Amino acid sequence: MNAITSSSLALGATCTDHGVTYRVWAPDHRSVRVLQGYDGPVSRSVALARDDEGYFVGHDPEAKAGDLYRFFLDEHVAAPDPASRHQPFGIFGPSMIVDPHRYRWNCLAWTRPSFKGRVIYELHVGTFSPDGTFLGAIKHLDRLVDLGVNTIELMPVHDFPGRWNWGYDGVMLYAPARCYGTPDDLRALVDAAHERGLAVVLDVVYNHLGPTGNHLPLFSGHYFHQSRHTGWGQSLNFDGEKSVHVRDFFVQNAVYWLDEFRIDGLRLDATHAIYDDSPKHLLAQIGEAAHERGAFVIAEDERNDAAVVSSLPEENAWGLDAVWADDFHHSVRVGLSGDREGYFGSFAGTVDEWVETLRHGWLYQGEIAPHLQTPRGTLCHHLSPERFVHCISNHDQVGNRALGERLNHLVAPETYRAVSVLLCLTPFTPMLFMGQEWGSSSPFLFFTDHPGELGRKIASYRAEEFKKVGTNNDTQRLARMPDPQEKSTFAAAKLRWDESQHPPHAQTLALYRECLNLRARVPTFQNPPRESWRVQKVEPGLLALRWHEESGDWLLLVSPHSPAEIKFQSDAFIAPSAGRHWEMVILSNDAKFGGKIGPCGLSSDRRILKFSGPAACVLRET
Repeated sequence: MNAITSSSLALGATCTDHGVTYRVWAPDHRSVRVLQGYDGPVSRSVALARDDEGYFVGHDPEAKAGDLYRFFLDEHVAAPDPASRHQPFGIFGPSMIVDPHRYRWNCLAWTRPSFKGRVIYELHVGTFSPDGTFLGAIKHLDRLVDLGVNTIELMPVHDFPGRWNWGYDGVMLYAPARCYGTPDDLRALVDAAHERGLAVVLDVVYNHLGPTGNHLPLFSGHYFHQSRHTGWGQSLNFDGEKSVHVRDFFVQNAVYWLDEFRIDGLRLDATHAIYDDSPKHLLAQIGEAAHERGAFVIAEDERNDAAVVSSLPEENAWGLDAVWADDFHHSVRVGLSGDREGYFGSFAGTVDEWVETLRHGWLYQGEIAPHLQTPRGTLCHHLSPERFVHCISNHDQVGNRALGERLNHLVAPETYRAVSVLLCLTPFTPMLFMGQEWGSSSPFLFFTDHPGELGRKIASYRAEEFKKVGTNNDTQRLARMPDPQEKSTFAAAKLRWDESQHPPHAQTLALYRECLNLRARVPTFQNPPRESWRVQKVEPGLLALRWHEESGDWLLLVSPHSPAEIKFQSDAFIAPSAGRHWEMVILSNDAKFGGKIGPCGLSSDRRILKFSGPAACVLRET
């Protein structure tokens, strides 16, 4: 193999029929060698040849999967491979050669689904199961199928420093975190999900690297932009000198997860913090590579910018498939819990605001956002509903509270049930955060295991971060915040699956299961086109969603705050069609869902509906 003309090779160590080929970009160095072995004498040394662009390439006919190796830069510094597939001894240890073709896939007939119709379940591998591993997660997949979700979204698994982490401090972007298992264990999780009809989304972080163990600068100073910074450190260089090779590292990473692990889609973290003034944005390039493979891409972007998911050339669009539309969460949270700190200060939380958000997908479409004092958002009425991911809980909105409280910890059970029905049947793409389906008692706290001085100061850094965004300003709450470095903080976040089988959790789970299975059975609820449904406030504090079907309309009524007596003939929006009546399908305050027996439900003549407290119901015309 000619190392000088091998630019099409993958980065890292690639197994072949006759050994292993290595490729690494290290333009700041004169020489790179591969050192085989670890914790003892070097068993073998292989010199790599440099090409004109700063890539070092070489072949070792004796190397094989399972061997440990490091790169030796200028006969001076030994470092793990930036594109390492496995770090069995941690991020500072040697890399391990991995042959992805050794895994024997069980689900051979799987094809990637379209994004339309997804119901997403976000989970953190380390706290999702008692084992906290890829294989441990498999044990609970049948429960998710029974729940009615069809997609799991894994929080980042890039390897990170220490024993526990949310995943957003990843530094080895190609190596699944060794504390969760081996690369083949991750493949087994994806395989098992596919066998059950579950798609798999992987959260990837391309806006920054973690503060500990970032080896990229050892190979080149061009990986990071010299004058730009994000809220988490120096910005990556996607449009400056030699950025074409930096971009290639990240595009190859996206493709790697899709090709070698059969991941169905990627969730891109904080895309608003990815700076790129190139003619084609990095994320548009990643989106194209994903779409070529039938995969989909979701952005987390706080700007409410239609260009993120639009394909219109005049919008300089990225053409991604969906975006986290957090306005829905924020308005619901403010309306139910009264939070007004930081960005919550831009939301009133009224039912009128919920209606406006549901009518469009997000609330701000160019208006001044008070917490920013600048215009925020663009028009979005031309975007199809599935492109907006809505939630009432996610890792950020729980974990970025000083005490990690979930929404069900903050509001009354009947209120939680009512808004849960709304989420499960939203015309947009619903996303659940692990455990919300039974009102988990476990908090989800911020946890890290950084070494040295950083680890000792992480709690104070966390408090400073809260001050910057204007949240958790209560000094008493901050004083009670558990130390992110303590094992007990991580352990407290683990789901207690046993409680989901006992009251009141089992009743909440039954409600989620009934709503999501209704969504799965009835095509009307699967991201219907905008012209087939309408949303409106019909009385003070009462929200109504109505879907039109030739065989009979569907109606969802939500009273999130108070009892209600609804007379259907008093408002044309909720009145049944001529010659039809409403039939009760789901009532959130039904006793089987944990509601109290009382004056609740349809009258005998089906003209009046009574809620004994905050509630939601689903009705069908007959």
